[in-house]
Amino acid sequence: MVSSTHDSTVRAILYAFLANFGIAIAKSWAAWLTGSGSMLAEAIHSYADTGNQVLLYLGLRQSQKPADDEHPLGYGKLSYFWSFIVAILLFSMGGIFSIYEGVHKLQHPEPLTYVWVAILVLSLAILLEGSSLFGALTEIRKVRGARPFREWLKHTRNSELVVVLGEDIGAQLGLIVALCFLVAAKITGNPYYDALGSICIGVILIVISAFVASRVKSLLVGRSADPDIQDAIAAIIKSQEGIESVFKTITMQFGPDTMLAAKIKLRDGLSIEEAVASINALERELKNRIPKLRWCFIEPDVED
Repeated sequence: MVSSTHDSTVRAILYAFLANFGIAIAKSWAAWLTGSGSMLAEAIHSYADTGNQVLLYLGLRQSQKPADDEHPLGYGKLSYFWSFIVAILLFSMGGIFSIYEGVHKLQHPEPLTYVWVAILVLSLAILLEGSSLFGALTEIRKVRGARPFREWLKHTRNSELVVVLGEDIGAQLGLIVALCFLVAAKITGNPYYDALGSICIGVILIVISAFVASRVKSLLVGRSADPDIQDAIAAIIKSQEGIESVFKTITMQFGPDTMLAAKIKLRDGLSIEEAVASINALERELKNRIPKLRWCFIEPDVED
């Protein structure tokens, strides 16, 4: 499951990187040729997204570094850190710049040229970005299994897939908005529509970056394991012989890995050797059935 989740995340990042890089080059050429503010905003957005995919992959690689004396619980949260940086870049480089460019064009309107080129590039970009979004949704479907999409989005601890999905949705909406406003500018001959399109793109990017940042923030602060993992842990402990009750369980997510601390009450009359054997058997069962469970701390007690 860990390998499958990792592979799906890498593929989603790769789809987004290839699509955004190709689109960024095409948009840059169209922006230079047409003088369109919406097209320039879209080009900057695509370059930012391309760089963001590199940062996401960097975070994914760094999060897999083995634990050491300075970081006994590993580097899993580095993936959350880089995801949060991506959300900030999406807000600043994408959203704020797009609004700035739109306001500048409103104050200093310029006639648009070769608008048909921009329309063609945007239409092709919508198809390419749509393929990237489809790829991301396909990988998410593999990871979420039978869970409804909204439930997965609410509970997932995979920050990279959330960021890629947010970027792809933002990019697709931005492209559609840019295309609509450019067509309006072409039909009316009024360049103000192009400037308004750039501002709308900026607003879309800021809203999406705020959503992504809020999702990643909870992971950075420290969040429990996925509810499915928590339910599986509870079921395994409950079924284990020698355990009378569970006082408390605490889980924490570190990138792809999970930590568990549990306080349990053992059955009365067990010897020290039997109690130790029961706890060791529980830890083995937990790690065998939950591959993502990397750390397991079981504390026997008689009261909470």
